[in-house]
Amino acid sequence: MTLRLSGIRHAYGGRVVLRGIDLVVGRGEILCLLGPSGDGKTTLLRLVAGLEPLQAGRIEIGGEVVAEPGREVPPERRNVGFVFQDYALFPHLTVAENVAFGLRRVPRGERSWHVAEALARVGLEDYANAYPHMLSGGQQQRVALARALAPRPQVVLLDEAFASLDARLREQVRDDTLHVLQTAGIPALIVTHDAEEAMFMADRIALMREGRLVQVGTPEELYLHPADPFVATFLGEVNRMPARIREGRAETPIGGLPAGLPDGPAEVLLRPEGLRVMPPEAAGTPARVEACRLLGATTLVHLAVADGAGGVLHLHARTPPGAVLARGQQVSIAMDPQRAFVFPPPAP
Repeated sequence: MTLRLSGIRHAYGGRVVLRGIDLVVGRGEILCLLGPSGDGKTTLLRLVAGLEPLQAGRIEIGGEVVAEPGREVPPERRNVGFVFQDYALFPHLTVAENVAFGLRRVPRGERSWHVAEALARVGLEDYANAYPHMLSGGQQQRVALARALAPRPQVVLLDEAFASLDARLREQVRDDTLHVLQTAGIPALIVTHDAEEAMFMADRIALMREGRLVQVGTPEELYLHPADPFVATFLGEVNRMPARIREGRAETPIGGLPAGLPDGPAEVLLRPEGLRVMPPEAAGTPARVEACRLLGATTLVHLAVADGAGGVLHLHARTPPGAVLARGQQVSIAMDPQRAFVFPPPAP
């Protein structure tokens, strides 16, 4: 099964929230809609589910048109599973009864099998008779996922499904959910504004801005080959450096790299892990350590370097754990061109 969105446009009164969305979610693919809050991501999910009437464009599920102007297949007939941000569990129903709630179209004699299968997928078969208030936040999220999967939908939609969990629990529940979705083999469309979450969950990411798709691709493509500065900064931290293009190279205060732009001013964005910190005698640009902090998996080094115009450029480097550098220590730095991106200068 596939989900295809073609020319989707939507507005609330005079406020346009979707501006021509074309997107395909393939069989068994997990695609994350990523972007700032208020950029139309949840609206797109609601249109797919049939919770909003489609104003322009077309939505197809499994090759069947389920929505276009003047034609709407009702939500209950679209065979779409939806996991909401607040889970929307019924407090007076048991876990099994919550999961069975979406199975009214399934013959009564088969419902218990569907419920058992869905709970087994999320590892909650021993909690069938428990009530939501007896479960942790992570377990409640898994119940909501089981309820979405129980009818064996053609598409699964998740709207900020991990936002209410604390950081440590969120990592575990995301991991569990990823395994469940991969095993189910159902196209999944996930809304998030968390870039790390999207990179962890997604086969592909569709990054949105102001109702438009800015770039669609694998996490590696967006992180290592951003289409513009917005993509680069949204996917992770960057160092911003002024540059000047001369004969196909962008020259910065810490070195140059190839650039396919005409001669003139430019801007280089450099990932912190692409800034190498070396002993002061190594070939590179002299820099001074401002601070060095161990952050667990990496060490963050704050650096100061001359900007070539009489001022100071402050940069961040992320290095493997173990490096201990003192404030004021002199080092040499260089950049990895594979982690650096050249763009035209920002508009004034």
